[in-house]
Amino acid sequence: QVQLVESGGGLVQAGGSLRLSCTASERTSTIYHMGWFRQAPGKEREFVAAISWSGSRQYYADSVKGRFTVSRDNARNTVDLQMNSLKPEDTAVYYCAADRIRNLGSAVSTAASNYDYWGQGTQVTVSS
Repeated sequence: QVQLVESGGGLVQAGGSLRLSCTASERTSTIYHMGWFRQAPGKEREFVAAISWSGSRQYYADSVKGRFTVSRDNARNTVDLQMNSLKPEDTAVYYCAADRIRNLGSAVSTAASNYDYWGQGTQVTVSS
């Protein structure tokens, strides 16, 4: 079982940057992909970014590609989301999530339903 703790949310002006961090405590020997999702009031939860267990593969939603960067440090069980050139439409609650895998070459999912563990969420507000 994995517990996830997020930090780094806040208020920023359009064009600014924020860095979200997620620290994971995992069961011994568990391997997992990590994802970031966001949800604005009245909207569905949507995929933002994901990274494979080794960090060698990264995936991004079209809406954030080129502006956001996901990274991880497995030695410290941390996953970060660097968000640059923020726009008002990026305003949402951001969640990190962990997908437990059985095969080291398994595909990274962009669907929230495929993730097993979730953080509490952190608010990101971008003013215009």
